Amino acid sequence: GDHGMPMNRRVIGTALLGLAALRAATAAPAARRVTVLAATDRGAVQPLIDDFERRYPAFAVDYRESGSVELYQRFVAEGGKAADVLWSSAMDLQIKLVNDGHALRYESPHVPNLPRWAVWKHEAYGTTFEPVGIAYHRHLLAAAEVPQTHAALTTLLRADTQRFRGRVATYDIERAGIGFLIAAHDAMVTPRFWELVRTLGACKASLHADTSSMLEGLAAGRSLLAYNVLGTYAEAFARRYPDIGVVYPSDYTLVLSRVALISRHAPNPQGARLWLDHMLSPQGQRLLADAGGLFSVRTDLARPRSALTVGQQLGAAARPIALGPALLAHLDRSKHAALLKRWRQEFEHSR
Repeated sequence: GDHGMPMNRRVIGTALLGLAALRAATAAPAARRVTVLAATDRGAVQPLIDDFERRYPAFAVDYRESGSVELYQRFVAEGGKAADVLWSSAMDLQIKLVNDGHALRYESPHVPNLPRWAVWKHEAYGTTFEPVGIAYHRHLLAAAEVPQTHAALTTLLRADTQRFRGRVATYDIERAGIGFLIAAHDAMVTPRFWELVRTLGACKASLHADTSSMLEGLAAGRSLLAYNVLGTYAEAFARRYPDIGVVYPSDYTLVLSRVALISRHAPNPQGARLWLDHMLSPQGQRLLADAGGLFSVRTDLARPRSALTVGQQLGAAARPIALGPALLAHLDRSKHAALLKRWRQEFEHSR
């Protein structure tokens, strides 16, 4: 009599466990992970992750976020064996990984709808279209003063260095890889860039590790103007703080892209390919643009924040930084050191 009860409970318990195990087996064969190492804030990507997991219930995304240099170092240290996809704004480091044989070649069906500069050897893919601009405080800078070109910025600052002293922000190109990449391209586009650096130095410009801290300084009224901010962040910020304006120089506007590659030693290459295609698909690009404010790179999505629309606004001024071996030049130790040295000399020249 009194032995019956525990026995039955055990039998029922075992039966339920069996049922649960069966259900788990049919739903997700060992819930196959897709590991994405990324330098993009998770908040910007969460809707994309949710949509992917809804669409492919057999997969679960393990999204790991860190700084772009740290990301690169971790990937190399692990021999690329712990990651399926590496997604980073450090365009040069991503191309170095491709060059060093770390990427898996994959021809995405979305290639026909991507700009040519955004695809390198079907091993690296640009996933966003991010123009670099000037952000300014609308109440501290009159509309007529807002510089529409790089030369106009130099002229504005030079005309009244006293007024702009300590009130201009830009990248610290020693600490920010992306800042260095932008400066290297500025210098390639025009030698007059060095006059601008000298003028920034004369104004005792504050140097920042990221766009966000430049924008926060603007919002607080500490700065009147920030040079070389990522437009995607600046525009999203300006939607929250209407005092902030963003302008893209009409002489030339550099355009960056967050680069994705599949690891050659990806534990889950099938999941990696699905994730990459999902990111590049019209739906994935819409989710990144709407949630993360990351402009779409596709050439067929006509929406306010897309390569198509922003590209039309910029016209001939748009200078996308193309994926390819030219990016490796900035990683050459002596060239890197030479650019940093020149930058420091010009910046400190008139201090």
